[in-house]
Amino acid sequence: MLISRTDSLLLIVDLQEKLAPAIHDNEAVAANAVRLLEAARLLAVPACVSEQYVKGLGPSLPAICSAGSAAQFFEKVHFSCAAEPGVLELLQAHEKRQIILCGTETHVCVLQSALGLLAAGFQVFLVEDAAGSRTPENRRAAIERLRAAGVSIVTTEMVLFEWLHRAANEDFRRLLPLIK
Repeated sequence: MLISRTDSLLLIVDLQEKLAPAIHDNEAVAANAVRLLEAARLLAVPACVSEQYVKGLGPSLPAICSAGSAAQFFEKVHFSCAAEPGVLELLQAHEKRQIILCGTETHVCVLQSALGLLAAGFQVFLVEDAAGSRTPENRRAAIERLRAAGVSIVTTEMVLFEWLHRAANEDFRRLLPLIK
């Protein structure tokens, strides 16, 4: 199944100041999440950003805050976004069936969020190149487990091109800098 920009919501999980330096390949993970947030804003795709225990892990990265100016930010203490009181209702209020998911850590908060969202009836797409863990082994194991559970594994460019659906229009021209 293809991702539909009219039926999807972007969920960025816990790309925070104190956690990011410990994440393997954190700069690429954050850069791809920023590309997704910018594209979501340009294409009017709703976006939400979770922040795990801000007192301990700090706020979202400045680049996430800047690119996510149109996003809804929420704090959580559960590892799974789906387990945090009020979050499922927040996501369901957008009336979108597809959740485009990325962030950190892939094997903890992202994995538990994805499984909870699946259980709640959403179609979940993990953006592999915008998801990170402290070790590549944990990230790889999480991706394998999520794939086996029915989560579609995609890349940032797959999401961007599926949101666009076609070239030779104004949306394509606006997103071209994010693709190049």
